[in-house]
Amino acid sequence: MYTLPKIERFNQNVLSKYHIYNSVFITLPFDSIDNTGALLPLFTEVCDTGYKKMETPKEIFEFFSKKYLHTDVEADKIDLMFRFIQYIERQIVLFDAIEDAAFPIVNNMEGRGSLRDIKEKSEARGKNEELAEFLENFNVRTVLTAHPTQFYPGPVLGIINDLTQAIRDNNLLQIKQLLAQLGKTPFIKNEKPNPFDEAVSLIWYLENVFYNTAGDLMHYLETNIAPNGNIKNPIIQLGFWPGGDRDGNPFVTTDITLKVADRLRTSILKCYYFEMRNLKRKLTFSGVDFLVAELENKLYRSVFYSTGEIFITLEEFKSQLNKIKTIIVEQHQSLYVDELEALLIKVNLFGFHFATLDIRQNSKIHDAVFRDIFDFYLANGSEVFPKNYYELSEAEKCEVLTQVKGNLNSADFKNEMTQSTIDSIRAIQQIQKSNGELGANRYIISNNENAVNVLEAYALFRLSNWEHPSVDIVPLFESVDDLQNAHNVMEQLYTNPVYAEHLANRGMKQTIMLGFSDGTKDGGYLMANWSIYQAKEQLTAMSRKYGIKVIFFDGRGGPPARGGGKTHKFYASLGPEIENKEIQVTVQGQTISSNFGTLDSCRHNLENLLSAGVTNQVFNKDLNKLSDSDKETMTQLSELGYEKYLSFKNHDKFIPYLEKMSTLKYYAKTNIGSRPSKRSKSEKLDFKDLRAIPFVGSWSQLKQNVPGFYGVGSALKHFEETNQWDKVQDLYNRSMFFKTLLENSMMSLAKSFFPLTAYMRNDPEFGEFWQNIYDEFLETKRLLLKIAGHKELMENYPDGIASIQIRERIVLPLLTIQQYALLRINELNKEANPDEKLIKVYEKIVMRSLFGNTNASRNSA
Repeated sequence: MYTLPKIERFNQNVLSKYHIYNSVFITLPFDSIDNTGALLPLFTEVCDTGYKKMETPKEIFEFFSKKYLHTDVEADKIDLMFRFIQYIERQIVLFDAIEDAAFPIVNNMEGRGSLRDIKEKSEARGKNEELAEFLENFNVRTVLTAHPTQFYPGPVLGIINDLTQAIRDNNLLQIKQLLAQLGKTPFIKNEKPNPFDEAVSLIWYLENVFYNTAGDLMHYLETNIAPNGNIKNPIIQLGFWPGGDRDGNPFVTTDITLKVADRLRTSILKCYYFEMRNLKRKLTFSGVDFLVAELENKLYRSVFYSTGEIFITLEEFKSQLNKIKTIIVEQHQSLYVDELEALLIKVNLFGFHFATLDIRQNSKIHDAVFRDIFDFYLANGSEVFPKNYYELSEAEKCEVLTQVKGNLNSADFKNEMTQSTIDSIRAIQQIQKSNGELGANRYIISNNENAVNVLEAYALFRLSNWEHPSVDIVPLFESVDDLQNAHNVMEQLYTNPVYAEHLANRGMKQTIMLGFSDGTKDGGYLMANWSIYQAKEQLTAMSRKYGIKVIFFDGRGGPPARGGGKTHKFYASLGPEIENKEIQVTVQGQTISSNFGTLDSCRHNLENLLSAGVTNQVFNKDLNKLSDSDKETMTQLSELGYEKYLSFKNHDKFIPYLEKMSTLKYYAKTNIGSRPSKRSKSEKLDFKDLRAIPFVGSWSQLKQNVPGFYGVGSALKHFEETNQWDKVQDLYNRSMFFKTLLENSMMSLAKSFFPLTAYMRNDPEFGEFWQNIYDEFLETKRLLLKIAGHKELMENYPDGIASIQIRERIVLPLLTIQQYALLRINELNKEANPDEKLIKVYEKIVMRSLFGNTNASRNSA
């Protein structure tokens, strides 16, 4: 029997099941009025028809109210909107659960990008030795971040998990019960989550998904690919930001950082305990039974005793497991040795830390903290800093920063930020003692502009009585200017004797983080991506010159505008001029639940990232090199796109449009994340202080997705009009990097829906600005279809576009309600005596719909 094409598998196992289970769902009464489920499909049809007729969201909702609600009472309309939101939020969960349940059927788990595929290609091409060497030197690090793009309460996460399993089992009775439970379970908390809440929510994925998947992946590699059956290199590593990411989040405290580290340690020990408990039922033979019982007991006390004391060390745990293994092999015919080896692999991967807790702070905060520390030493007559420090050149400051030493006490300072910065360094030391060095050994500096920013962080450790810090200092280059100058900054550091000694102590490795989000916000889609590519090439060359192994850590978010999309294709497309010994990438919000939320999807995506490294370094290591003419074309495209984006960003209506016509200001009011929507506390919106998530998310809520395409059409059009189209067409046909770049932009276009906001073209203030965006959208769409040779967007990913289309249809009523609410708020604010109470109700509708829209897109912000 032949396997059906992917789109057919999708239609049978996702689309058909959604229609069946949704018909059950909309008949369930969740409130006193039981016709909501019957009205919602009618409203969806009215929206669909209305937008085809170019009607406004207000006209669409008013028409529906008169025809089906038979009332003009505003309170009744508002009540219906809230009930629609309640249903649609849960329809999104239902569709997610169906897609997750069907994942291993729709996707070929043993196909391209899988471990099996790697093994078979390696054998066919005679690359087994190269592959074995690669596996000893390559790492994939997924870093979970708590950006506020999805935050389901614990009970909802539990229902989603149970619902996915029930759908997989085709258990209709249980599905109906879970849908009813889902309808009555609150989605939104009354209070914002704090960073510890966010950490606990994400640790669920570590315990229930990553722990087993990463362990199984390593076990497969050791059993089927490693020549001696033993890989010393921990190929899969986990990173963690909630509780450690201080950049602009005023709610992260040292206490929370320490609490999160304790929770991570307790969680991994709990995983080990349950495995030991299962092993205890199997390893019942003499010589090992009492050793297993002893380990189980020590783990139990370490996890469940309230004292927080750990009754076993990592070294003791490993030693005892190896002792048990030896006895089983020598005396008991290796019975159950596979299960024991599987546990040993996990212990080697996760230690007692589970995931490395990264500490992150903004360079601007460091500048202020350093000024405070300088003033403190000056007031106390200390000579740690010269009195003219702030009059020195950058090179002279670097010299001073590498020589300072001290033993700062946070209690000596009044400034809260200075206290918490000093305490965070003490916290790293404390976590390393309790969880091991991998518990917290990276300090990331956001908005890094120069060598002084890096050496300020280094000096903070030395001033905290830590002469040789076992910590990697990671500069994060974000803006276009900073990316272009990054290699010069790193050369300053590499040639600094003290910093060079620090790198020698850290194994001659330097991790550098590159931020897609702010690059796109700053320079537009093409310039951001090309600047990062060029920065990686220049940083690789500079690092190789000084014998440093550079590791790139990509701050990728969910959508293409933040570096997301087909991520593994990007990594597979990097040529030999970009160091790629490790893939380190941030994963956030819906991307965690959609790409790593189940055992199947997590396995598929981890294997694809590993396969990307293999493809780039073993199978195609010289195929992805861009020629000088290719680079010239890319540079010209990015500059043309940048010019177009810059004129758009500098338009006098740009900030007012976001403030008045989008959901931007509502991100700060939602209870889905602990972070503020901008870095500064000023009332006035400053573009530089605006965080990438609300920026990208606001365009997504408008269904305009500007950061993912603006400037692309104009850049391509220049080549078309100047008879140079063959240059970009040839580049697209040959370069996986360029092709993936444009395919991800197509995804942004596919998720856009301009009829929703077409009414804005008649707005006296913003009509021309809206038309500008729409014209660029049409031109980008036309030229992307031309270069791809397609008639429709994403036609080479039929299941992907089918999923997007269903999701967009589910949220169409939600988008309409949101726009209606925004229009009513503007109307009410223009009245002589605005009804503040009514405005607040409509604001609540905007926020609730924002949450649902974000969840539905899975990679919208």
